[in-house]
Amino acid sequence: MITNFETNKVFIAKGLASKPYLEATAHLLGYLHHYGFEWSVLPDTDSPFYIWARDYMPIQVSKDKFVRFNYSPDYLKDSPEYKPDTSTILSTLGLQVIDSDIIIDGGNIISCGDKVIMTDKIFRENPHYDHDVLINTLSQLLEAIVVLIPEDRYDEYGHADGMVRFMGNGRVLLNNYRDFDKAMRKKLLAALTPHFDITELHYRVYTNNSWAYINFLHVGQHIFVPMLKGKLAEIAFRQIAEAYPQCKCHQIWDCEYIVREGGALNCSTWNILVDLPKKEKSKELPK
Repeated sequence: MITNFETNKVFIAKGLASKPYLEATAHLLGYLHHYGFEWSVLPDTDSPFYIWARDYMPIQVSKDKFVRFNYSPDYLKDSPEYKPDTSTILSTLGLQVIDSDIIIDGGNIISCGDKVIMTDKIFRENPHYDHDVLINTLSQLLEAIVVLIPEDRYDEYGHADGMVRFMGNGRVLLNNYRDFDKAMRKKLLAALTPHFDITELHYRVYTNNSWAYINFLHVGQHIFVPMLKGKLAEIAFRQIAEAYPQCKCHQIWDCEYIVREGGALNCSTWNILVDLPKKEKSKELPK
């Protein structure tokens, strides 16, 4: 699978440029422009309900292979306004995809190259599949070994991207479960240790939003960490930067409003690997 280290273009929903998200969006896009990254606005995503691009856009497996899963999570059962018309988006982008009836959000797929991490919520959301058949089908579609971790019972979305992130070379970064849920930490270590070397975040304190820091945007050799109010923001940023010495890490201001809606920078972006044009043109921020 394509990993974040390989990606070079970032897409956002146009709704992310509306108030109250505009300041954080402008700061992020300013960084992307400064470092020469391509970025674009997804078509037909004007609604502020459409900001969670990671979850509804397809998964890039290889340069020209994308898989679109069924975006029908349980938490949106009574909220259809959060579901954009992805067929229209993909048609406008000229992107061909492989469709799957498996229900899974992009935020629950952590690409680690030849492995992919996701929570066991996939079983609960796909009861029509035999467990072994589901895992084998996902492995074939994603061309990777599926590594399952337990779903965080305090996370209504059941996503892996607020729990663990890929660091490269068989290593993963685990959120600060040692600070607030030792039983969960034990389960996660048991699931991950056979496959990865693990680095743990450790803040010595817990807040309801500690998951947001590990939900950073990682594109190429750059990491963009959401900045929230309080001393924990600096502690988290420093530890993430230490975990990724090969990357340049940046803090993105004013992410409180995005986080209040239930996601952070990984959730609200979609980054992929594309052929870059020979000359990159500067872009204005979306209005």
